[in-house]
Amino acid sequence: MKRDPKTRSLEFKMTVSEMEDALKALSPEERKNFILQTFPDIAREAMEDPTFAMQLFPLFLGILKEKGIDPQQLVQMAGMFDASESQAS
Repeated sequence: MKRDPKTRSLEFKMTVSEMEDALKALSPEERKNFILQTFPDIAREAMEDPTFAMQLFPLFLGILKEKGIDPQQLVQMAGMFDASESQAS
C-alpha cells in the first residue's frame, strides 16, 4: 500500500491470488453485489478484445448449463428484453 502524492489517496495493489482470496471471503450476498457493481465496467473493457469474448462465451455457457438454464431460453429472454427496450424508446 502506498499513497499517491498527487491525490493523497491510498493505492492498493493486490495479486490475482490475493483478490481471489478476498472475494472468496465475502458472503454470497456480498459477492453478488460485487459482481453487479463491477462487472459492467470490467466487461466493457474486456470485450474490446474480440479474442477475450471467445474465451468468455464457453465459460458463461458452461455456468448456465450447470444451473439447468437452456441457452435457447436465454436467447428468448434477450429477445424479450430487446423488444421491451424498443417499445420504451
